[in-house]
Amino acid sequence: MPYMGNPLATAFSTINKQDLTGGSGTNFTLDYPVGSPQDIEVFVNNVRQEPVTAYTISGTSLTMTGSIVATDDFYVVFQGKAQQTVVPGAGTLTRSMLASGVTLGAGYFQGNNGDTGDTTNGKGDIFRVNAQTLTSNVTIATADNATAAGPLTIDTSVTLTVNGNLTIL
Repeated sequence: MPYMGNPLATAFSTINKQDLTGGSGTNFTLDYPVGSPQDIEVFVNNVRQEPVTAYTISGTSLTMTGSIVATDDFYVVFQGKAQQTVVPGAGTLTRSMLASGVTLGAGYFQGNNGDTGDTTNGKGDIFRVNAQTLTSNVTIATADNATAAGPLTIDTSVTLTVNGNLTIL
């Protein structure tokens, strides 16, 4: 009879422990970055400390609410150690790759200078909504094409440089 159930794992990760015994004070540096206080277990004299109440974390910074003395048996067990961080490159994402309501800063959507448009009530699925007034300097590179829906007003002291192609509809 064939095997039934979840496939066998082909990769494993180790749960790490960091011994901080001998340190004193309230601020400590962790060996690994941590996403939330619940991703680690902190022990003082073998008593587990309550996340957020007894300590907070920010990346590799562990801050205890009470002071630790050098004679305390003080250690951290990493339960949810971050394995990697991935930052997508500019122009590599599409709207369908994002969860509902997620917006991105400038440069993530190729060709629209980071403006994710108006997606209220699904308009972003059919319509591209743009402002009527240009309020910051824009250069359209020689190898680029751009479109805008008119009328278009350019604020005083703002420069629009068109080296490529601009079509105003």
